[in-house]
Amino acid sequence: MSSDVAAREVAQEQAYVDTVYAQLEKAAASAQELAKEGLERGRIGNEGGLVERDAMVYQAARRMATLDAAHEGLVFGRLDLRPERDVPPRYIGRIGLRDDDYDTLLIDWRAPAAAVFYQATQHDPQGVVRRRILRSRGVTVLGVEDDLLDAEAETDLEIVGEGALLAQLSRARDRSMHSIVATIQAEQDKAIRAPQKGVVSISGGPGTGKTVVALHRAAYLLYADRRRYERGGVLVVGPSGVFMRYIERVLPSLGETAVALRSLGEVVDGVKASRRDDPAVAEVKGSASMAEVLRRTARQAVPDGPGEYRVFYRDDNLVLGRRELGAIRRQLLSMGLRNRSTTKVASTLIDALWRQVRSERGRERTKEDFSEELRTRDDFLEFAAAWWPVLDAPTVLGWLRDPDLLARVSEGVLDDEAVRLLAKSWGETLSVEDVALLDELRYLLGDPPLVNTGSVDDEWLSAEDSSLVEVTTASDREYAGPRGWTPPTHRVEDDGFAHVLVDEAQDLTPMQWRMLGRRGRTATWTIVGDAAQSSWPVPAEARRARAEALGDKQVHEFHLSTNYRNSSEIYDFAAAYAERVGLDADLPDAVRSTGVAPAELTVDDLEAAVHQHLTELAGSLEGTVGIVVPVARLGEVTRWVSSWGEFADETGTPESRIVVLPGLDTKGLEFDGIVVVQPQEIEDEAPTGRATLYVVYTRATQRMVTLTTP
Repeated sequence: MSSDVAAREVAQEQAYVDTVYAQLEKAAASAQELAKEGLERGRIGNEGGLVERDAMVYQAARRMATLDAAHEGLVFGRLDLRPERDVPPRYIGRIGLRDDDYDTLLIDWRAPAAAVFYQATQHDPQGVVRRRILRSRGVTVLGVEDDLLDAEAETDLEIVGEGALLAQLSRARDRSMHSIVATIQAEQDKAIRAPQKGVVSISGGPGTGKTVVALHRAAYLLYADRRRYERGGVLVVGPSGVFMRYIERVLPSLGETAVALRSLGEVVDGVKASRRDDPAVAEVKGSASMAEVLRRTARQAVPDGPGEYRVFYRDDNLVLGRRELGAIRRQLLSMGLRNRSTTKVASTLIDALWRQVRSERGRERTKEDFSEELRTRDDFLEFAAAWWPVLDAPTVLGWLRDPDLLARVSEGVLDDEAVRLLAKSWGETLSVEDVALLDELRYLLGDPPLVNTGSVDDEWLSAEDSSLVEVTTASDREYAGPRGWTPPTHRVEDDGFAHVLVDEAQDLTPMQWRMLGRRGRTATWTIVGDAAQSSWPVPAEARRARAEALGDKQVHEFHLSTNYRNSSEIYDFAAAYAERVGLDADLPDAVRSTGVAPAELTVDDLEAAVHQHLTELAGSLEGTVGIVVPVARLGEVTRWVSSWGEFADETGTPESRIVVLPGLDTKGLEFDGIVVVQPQEIEDEAPTGRATLYVVYTRATQRMVTLTTP
């Protein structure tokens, strides 16, 4: 193919793209006019005008946000059909657009009419002769890449480039995942356009595009049933903050912003945790047994709470001791969730005291008189508030810092070693594993009943017990929770989503499945994972928790079989490691080769070796370079890189394309090159260290070096 032909084809596509962008500008101007008209409606001065203003401004703002998000790479595909169909080329883009005569200029990639763009193959062209990808920057077409799907068709179409997929795979990586909307493959498209109901489970080995396919599925669902999924919300959950930052641009680039992106340490409203517990501690906190430990904890008497109440009433000395209070506590708990029983505390205590009234003078008064008198006594109100305060999850989790209470609630549930590990694990800041425990306690405690008693401060209390408010606020309790906790701004019942997308699902603990299950009781689900990459050591327990979280929803299984990330040399290395250490790995086929095998080196000076190979990779590769280290060496290696001026910015931190991170944080990421430091130490970090090292070995697209000291 001559350069003149390629230039002519690019110029032809540029002319069409210019037409589409001109129409986009018209659509943006129309949205701005709608917003202006809406603001004018608000000046009418009546309630109807204000409602119309809000609706029009909202719709205009949403439309402008969609148009703005779609601006980069707006037109990316073209389909040329067989001549006998006598139809013009179809152009595929990030959104749909029509011209002034309402004829289609651009088909939204999620529309049924665009499906053939992804599903047509050389074996089944579905009437498509040529599929073309337009490579653009801004409004400028840089080049085109063609796939000839029907070589037997009689046509004079020119075929340009090496093929869209291979061109895309060869580009340099940066610190963000990008959409694959132009190069979605047929097996990926089937998962994206799967039925909306139930659960879509996407499995496959490393590099098969599971994550990005799942994100495109979320965009597809929002297109197919926008009212449902925007109203109910879409929750995307990933393993870490690093991972969430890596994928955060994908959905906005597809024009979708109505999605909540949260790492496992951020699923609970008001919580943000990034610290991870040691693997042995994480195994205890994540186990299904912790649900019973927390259930028992939520039923305990308040530590350091009052153990007795005495009052003299008309010749009777009335006493509620520990035994009586224990019985009342069990009675209240039998009525429902602990905080829900707040409205019954005063009346239940008064009932128990009234039963002790025996004197003639006492009985000549009614129970109503007795109740009214007690409710005016400060000592009774203070006792009731201290004995049965409104509790939040961090407060109750903090009770487990008491070794005696921990031993009591763990008896018969956890063994002595697990109890010992828990007792040593509580830190000043929340761990990622603590977040699921907090969520469990939120649901065990429940929300206090909302009763409007005329004050913002006492909204949790009934009119009957509103006099307790001054001593039941969170500020009056000694333990307000560890750093990282902010009280929720919404009620427990408000957690449900219309769709839940879980990535790296093989790593979820049973307690984390319980946490996500509460948010997806009525939701549709997309679940992404690869069992061979699992960092959870008890997969059978996790499978039971997953089945419980999903309930009886129908599951649609999709398996991706092609590795688009790694060169064949790198993936052969990773696959050989998996076989050598006994991992039951799903081994997809790598589609490209670089001719460069991974280098395994034994070095005496680790720091000098890291510097040498980082310099080589950063100099020869355009994209990102990852330095993967054991957790114990993270600080040390980060300081090395920061001290090397050629890799640090003016603040002394590594430049954006150089990343130092531990093995577990590489999940879901990819780099052009990787330096793996002390792989044996990474393997030895946890019982599932072999799976973690396998993950590390599958992150590089072009070059990999491993460094080991003698």
